[in-house]
This record gives sequence, C-alpha cells and structure tokens, in this order.
Amino acid sequence: MVEFDPERFEDKYVHYFPQLQRAYKNAFNTMNNEFDSTLIHAIDQQVLNESEPMYDTESESFYVDLPDDPYDRLTAVVIDEAKFDSVLEQYQTEIRSELRRVFGLQ
Repeated sequence: MVEFDPERFEDKYVHYFPQLQRAYKNAFNTMNNEFDSTLIHAIDQQVLNESEPMYDTESESFYVDLPDDPYDRLTAVVIDEAKFDSVLEQYQTEIRSELRRVFGLQ
C-alpha cells in the first residue's frame, strides 16, 4: 500500500495513478454488480470520464468533482433524472469509499 500524502495528491496523476485506477475500477465493478450494466457503463463513460477525484484537507475526505450538468451528458440510456441522481450519488459514495480503502484511510 502506498502512503497517502495530501500534498502529493495535488499531482495525483503523477504520484497515484495506479491507485486511482484501482479505486475507480473497484467502484465500477461494485456498481456494475448492483445496477443495470448499461447504465453504469454510460455513467462511467459519459459522466465520470470528465470527473476529478479530489481531496479536501480540512475535512480529510475525498470527493468527486463532476462536470457541469451530468444528467445532460448521458445519451446512452434513458433514465429518470431522479433515479440517475440517486445512482450517481451512490457511485460517488463507492468511489470515495474505494479511495479511502486503497490509500488506507479507513
């Protein structure tokens, strides 16, 4: 396990790229097992591909910075916006959980 350093996380793709990939892949696999795979693939490819994992030093927690209007980016599936918001929130929760796990911050 790699030791997590919040300052190094600012250059996360230089210092932590394999860990980020692992966290996102684990979150994807979990969500893909719990929800319709077409929806999860669409969210992954059309919303999360433009997202940015971030770390807030004050709250000592991860969050996912999403692109503007994530629902409007979704073109691969038809889903009610409230249902989309719920699934996306669960997906973000799973990503945050995986980031904590991968970096040993649980």
